[in-house]
Amino acid sequence: MTNQSCQEQFVLLGFSDRPQLEQTLFVFVLIFYLVTLVGNTVIILVSRLDPCLHTPMYFFLTNLSFLDLCFTTSSVPQLLFNLGGPDKTISYTGCAIQLFMFLGLGGTECVLLAVMAYDRFTAICKPLHYSIIMHPRLCWKLVSVTWGVGLLNSLAMSPVTMRLPRCGNCEVKHFLCEMPALIKIACVDTVAVESTVFILSVMIVLVPLALTLVSYSCIAMAVLHMKSATGRRKAFNTCGSHLTVVSLFYGNIIYMYMQPGNNSSQDPGKFLTLFYNLVTPMLNPVIYTLRNKDVKGALRRLVSRK
Repeated sequence: MTNQSCQEQFVLLGFSDRPQLEQTLFVFVLIFYLVTLVGNTVIILVSRLDPCLHTPMYFFLTNLSFLDLCFTTSSVPQLLFNLGGPDKTISYTGCAIQLFMFLGLGGTECVLLAVMAYDRFTAICKPLHYSIIMHPRLCWKLVSVTWGVGLLNSLAMSPVTMRLPRCGNCEVKHFLCEMPALIKIACVDTVAVESTVFILSVMIVLVPLALTLVSYSCIAMAVLHMKSATGRRKAFNTCGSHLTVVSLFYGNIIYMYMQPGNNSSQDPGKFLTLFYNLVTPMLNPVIYTLRNKDVKGALRRLVSRK
């Protein structure tokens, strides 16, 4: 392979060393992907069609569901194509688009989860001022900031990663064009790039995570001082759902991106990437609906209306 060959296509090795596993994965990935599409679409439709859910919390949840739809769709169709046949290639342009979307949507979700934590902090710790603080204009500004941060993350890291010399080595030991795997096949010293990735990871991952943990610490203190057992139960149910999502997402992201180029191409790294790229977006609607009376009530109203 020549240096020019990487300007035309990459080979996503993925799980090609385990042909029998590929067949099983194809079935599971397809099922999980369809459930993800249906679940998140239902969340978006219910949140928009039911007037009772026109609140900041469900406005942010709608953005999270739309984000998960885009996040999963950015890589799963290509993964299904590669698992379903002998062709493991992806065009250079397709790889660049996949990397751009993956970085952008991942960065957006990091900040969006922090925004959702702030929304719950305001609702529980400052209930009398909630409607004044979380007015629609502020909600739109916060959402714009989250998408803007993701876009800047992609613009900063995608071109740098794609332009790394690879000396004809275009075999990516992963099932998608993920940044750590692309950095690893470079044939030059990548210390500067990895340092930049680490710094951006601290800013985009750890800072929002710290703000999220601070918000939920304040929420926990406020809930413990509540006199109403019903109020405490409702607050714990709502925040428990959010914390479950936060734990699933941030745990995998920190493992992958705080040490770029080291573990992403190994089997545990591949399965973790598959988990936060497919399983987490599928679980989000389940977590939010099964523990949320408002959403279940809205679903019943919509079904009975039909």
